Formats: sequence, structure tokens, C-alpha cells
Amino acid sequence: MKWTRTVIGYPYIGDNREWKRCLEAFWKGDVTEDAFLQQLKGIRLGRLKRQMDLGLDYLSIGDFTMYDRMLDTAFMFGMIPSRYAGERSGSDLSVYYAMARGAKGAVACEMTKWFNTNYHYIVPEYEGQELSVTKNLLLQWFKEARDELGLVTKPTMIGPYTFIKLTKGYENREELAAELIPLYRQVMAELSEEGADWIQFEEPALVLTLSEKEVAFVKSVYAQLTVEKPACKIMLQTYFEGLSAYEELVNLPVEGVGLDFVSGYQQNITSMKQYGFPAEKVLAVGIIDGRNIWRADLAEKAGLLQSLLDLSKAADVWVQPSSSLQHVPISTTFEQKMSADIKGLLAFADEKITEINQLVLSFNEPGLPLDGNGRTSQKASSKLAISPEDFKRPAPFSIRQEIQARKLSLPVFPTTTIGSFPQSKEVKETRKAWRNKEITDDAYAAFIERETERWIRIQEDLGLDVLVHGEFERTDMVEYFGEKLVGFALSEKAWVVSYGSRCVKPPIIHGDVSRIEPMTLKETAAAQALTEKPVKGMLTGPVTILNWSFVRDDISREEVAYQLGVALRKEIECLEQAGIAIIQVDEPALREGLPLRKADWEEYLSWAIRSFRLATSGVQDETQIHTHMCYCDFHDFVKPIEALDVDVISIETSRSHGEFIHSLQQTPYEKGIGLGVYDIHSPRIPSEAEMLEIMQDSLEVLEPRQFWVNPDCGLKTRKEEETVASLRHMVNAAKQLRSYIKMMQF
Repeated sequence: MKWTRTVIGYPYIGDNREWKRCLEAFWKGDVTEDAFLQQLKGIRLGRLKRQMDLGLDYLSIGDFTMYDRMLDTAFMFGMIPSRYAGERSGSDLSVYYAMARGAKGAVACEMTKWFNTNYHYIVPEYEGQELSVTKNLLLQWFKEARDELGLVTKPTMIGPYTFIKLTKGYENREELAAELIPLYRQVMAELSEEGADWIQFEEPALVLTLSEKEVAFVKSVYAQLTVEKPACKIMLQTYFEGLSAYEELVNLPVEGVGLDFVSGYQQNITSMKQYGFPAEKVLAVGIIDGRNIWRADLAEKAGLLQSLLDLSKAADVWVQPSSSLQHVPISTTFEQKMSADIKGLLAFADEKITEINQLVLSFNEPGLPLDGNGRTSQKASSKLAISPEDFKRPAPFSIRQEIQARKLSLPVFPTTTIGSFPQSKEVKETRKAWRNKEITDDAYAAFIERETERWIRIQEDLGLDVLVHGEFERTDMVEYFGEKLVGFALSEKAWVVSYGSRCVKPPIIHGDVSRIEPMTLKETAAAQALTEKPVKGMLTGPVTILNWSFVRDDISREEVAYQLGVALRKEIECLEQAGIAIIQVDEPALREGLPLRKADWEEYLSWAIRSFRLATSGVQDETQIHTHMCYCDFHDFVKPIEALDVDVISIETSRSHGEFIHSLQQTPYEKGIGLGVYDIHSPRIPSEAEMLEIMQDSLEVLEPRQFWVNPDCGLKTRKEEETVASLRHMVNAAKQLRSYIKMMQF
């Protein structure tokens, strides 16, 4: 038996988020392009050295990125939309980052969730442009690792089927495949000539439900890819679920197949029992959870690994995590303040590699004792007192709508924002000083009050109709509630990438969740006291807190969701009693929690929607409940959204507005809806005309009384100057639309 210890991918942000800081310094113009590229090189080589020290046999390159790996692939193949032609006079990086972040006169490429993870990727756009390998980054990084560290690495890239599946704009995928496959072969050939013996094609799209036609397409793609294949071997790597159409796809003309035996355990083990595994292929066993942070029960994993060996008869086995380790923090060694009891239960990226080492060692040295994960199974300590009435608003939406309209007296096309305002350097430094006990609680509270009042006045000056307090006291929309609720633990440096350079620290749900005191009342009530205009109460919904946390695995996710629902219900009722007329309960992660196969959606949506309604159904009819979703594929998600029974939903649509309008034409929606009229993930300031056009287009499918006007997401990461300018344009565009509607009525 030949054992190989490897990983699909390793975190690229650095121990102290050096990668993030490097990118942002370059964007600000604080470093030259040459210095920037040298800094990135140092980070790349440093992470390879780290993995070498941890004892891996085979290291990956290509799991690094300058922003996003789907964008890397599109850019490498010259798939650059025509609207970035104005950026071509600059460097390659100016075009690359224009696609990611937008540029003057050119909106950024669409961004959406990477399967059912918390990571956002850049969606490639094919316009029929001529494609070619403009720059083989994999080759550059392969040679870099060889020449600088003496390593023969495993290049990894997004596989052709997944890349085509996630690309937009083409009409005929066979034609696009015919364009792309020679480029994939060229990349392989150039790597092979330099000594690469394996290339890993990541194909998570192969775990989706595949029709016979799609299976045939996949087989065609790989037949074309390997018809004149260079010497290097192909590892077909899947993850996030079991391999679809296993009997056919496991026999694709590749030398190895990687399977997820964590999320995809049941399907993959069933398929292997039924169909076996090709003896001539390498089996890459994803046995350590690449997406959660709990220590593995190594004795249990060793038993599973042995059963897989018996079923497959494979003589060559790669032992690895179930997915890229990009989805977990780097190391628990950086957690100096966390409870030892909790820390002892955790395994981040480095610790997961150690677990892989221990597993392989146990097979090489039979009888070596293996530890369990140290957890004792615990059930929820108390049964939640929930009745069927707790999931229902008192009156239907049609009645609530009239009651709320009379109470709020808002103009047509009311303007608002999603919740957060820019967290300036001063905000961050003051919060840091407070956490380090360099300033008193009173001094910090006074600062937050001043910043809140300043932004209330800015909003009033801009003419916004519904205001927010700005969330200056919050580091993150989930972590903040993790600080306030019982059952959570927080980390110091457990960062993971959300999108681009944006990093988050997911809280850890380790016990029963409950609310012991108000969490948002003080700041919200104080803001409302400053203005006659309504100020929204801002909460994160139960499903988003669940999906954006590392969640305990000893009880069901459903049970945890209901615990969160009850806790938030108490907070919402508290806000209502304080006179807050509009309460927004954000659920940007509702859709991303969907199982990858539609056949499994119903079970998830049943408890996910119920947990949201449990949180929001305790209010009176006159209290208006809002929610927000990020980059939601609306066309196949209307019924779940309607089932939430919210009064107003805001949705990120600025990067895909045309598609969203088309979806509404196919599936009308009758409740209030706020369409994101500009992209907050880009520093560009959209014009009034640009936003007005979006608003006018929206009136083709929305009634005026339905239509709210807002940015597409929170403004926390933006600068004050661009925020104020963009919002002023947005408000002015809304006023123009009101005038237009008024004129049309006469």
C-alpha cells in the first residue's frame, strides 16, 4: 500500500491576514506593483514551507489567488468582458482588479456563493471573445516552488466542467467547451514539460444532480481533454457531496478520483459498495472534515479508512481533508485567550494536517493508539416551549401592508440602506483600544454615541426616508451576536475569507443557545431618539447565524436553529416594545445553506423557514419586518422567500439586475422588495442616471407601492466619501423616479 498525505488546498490569507493587507495596500497605491508581487510571492512560499514542516508528502500550488480562483481561471484564458477595454492601457493587474472590484464606467463582474459555502466567487462572463492562455500562472507558481524550495508540487485548478457550469453568457456549452479544452490541454502540457507529474482538476459541480445529458457532456469534455494528454496524470477532485452518476464518472479517463467521505459519506460509500472502485486508479480519500473545526475521532476515521480500502482494493491512496482547508482558520496555536476546554476540541487547518499524519502513521504502525475527539455527546438541556401559533403573524400581509402604510407614512419608493455604515480607521482603533482596556467602557460608549449621531445627521441631510444606526459597535454581523448570546465561543485570529480581501471570524457554537439580556436595544433606541424618521432595528437572522458559525455537531442543526429563533424572538419583541416600528432580520445565508441537490431542499427549508418565522412572528401587525439576502437566485427561490412572510425583502441584484428582472417576469412577487441599485463591493460611485435606469427597469415588474430603493448590501467596508456620494445619487434618482411617476399619473 502506498500512502500519500496531501491537501486539496490550504488557507492563503496568512497567520495575521498578511495577504489581505497586501492586497488592500496595493489598491490604495501604498506599494508599487513590483513590491506587491514580491510580497505575494513571499506569502506563497511561506505557506508551502509551513505545509512542508507539517509533514505533507504532496503540496498543491494553484490553491493560492490574487483575489479569487474562478477569476484567476477566466483571466488566464482571456475571458475578459468588453466593458473593461478602457483598463487595457494599464497593467494586467488593473484589468484583473477591475473585473473583481469595478472601475470607472464599468461595473464589477457578478459575485455569488461557491456552492453551499460562505465564500463568494467571481462569475466568469463569456461574450464570444477569442480565448487563449494569456499567462499560465500555474506554470509560474510550479517553477517558483521547484526553484525556490526544491519541490515538485501538485498544480490544482478549477476543472473544465465546473468552470463551464459556473460561467454565464454562452448559449451553447459544447461550443464553449471546444474553445476551452485546448487551453486546458496547453496548461497541462506546459506543466508536464516542466516536470509536473499530477494536475488536480477540482470538479465540485460533479456532486450536483446530473441529468443523462449532463453526464454525457462531462464524459465528452474529459474524452476531448485526454485525447492528446501530456505525460502528467489527472486527479479528478470532487467535494461537498457524493459523486453523482458514480458508476459512469468514476471511470472517466483520469488516473485518480478524489471523493468526499464527510459531507458525501453516505452516497459515496453506498456507490462504492455497489460499483467498487477502479483498481488502477488512485483513490483520494477526503476523510477529515475540511469545513468544520471539531477534532476528528481518529479511531472512527481509521475504521472508515480500512473499510474503504477493503471496498476499493486501491493500492495507491491519498489521505486528505474532504475539501480545501480554505474554509477553516489556520491554526489553534494563535488562540491564546480561548478556554482550554473548548480549544482542546478544535482542529483548524494545521491540526487537520496533523490528524492526517496520525491516521497514516496508524496504518504504518499497527497498534498505535488513536484518540477520539474528546467530546461527550450532549443534548439540548431544556425542551423549547414552542407552539404552532409561534410561527404565524397575527394578520396576513395584505392587511398588515395597509396598517403599516398608515403608521409609517412613507413616500413612494422609500429610500434606506441595508444596515451598516463605514467602519473608519478611527472606529476600528477606538474599538481596539477599548478591547485592550486602554479606554474605559464609558469613553467607548460615548464614542459610539457620537459616531451614531453623526451618521443620523448625514442620513437626514441626504434625505433618506428610513434610517439605521450604523452598527459602529459591531465587528461583524454574526460575531457580534455570538458575543451576546450564551452557548458561543469567540476566537482571536480564526479568520476565513468571505470574498476578495474580506475576512470574517465565525463564532463557535459549542453549547445551548439562549439570550440573557438585550443585545441591540441600547444603540437602536438611542438612534431613534435622535430623529423623527423611523430607524430600523437591525438583527442577524437565526439561519444566517447558524450558517455563518462553526456549529456544534452533537445535536441537529435544526435544533440549534430553533434555539437561535427563540433567542432572537425575545430581542425583536423587546425592540417593538421600545417603539421601533421597522425591524430588519437579515438572512443572507438562507439560500446558501441549501443542500446541493434539490431533492434534499424540502427538509432544510422546512426547519430553516420555521426558525425565521419563530424569531419574527411575535410582533404586532403594525411592526414592519424586513429581511435581506445576498446574491439570491430569485427565480427558483420565490416560494421559500414568500414563506418567510416578511413585509419587505431587499436583495443584492446590482451585478445581475437584468437576470433578476427576467426572474420577476417569470415569477411575480407581491410583497415589498428592495432592489440593490448599486454595488457596495466596488469602490466606484455610480451615477444618478445609472441607478435611475435600474429603477425604471424594475417598474416593469414591480408596482410602485412595492418598490424600496437601497444599496445592494451593507456599507461597512466602504469609505465615507464614496458612501455619501453614492447615497446622494441614489436618493436623487429616487426623487426623479417619484416625479416621473407623478407626471405619468396626470
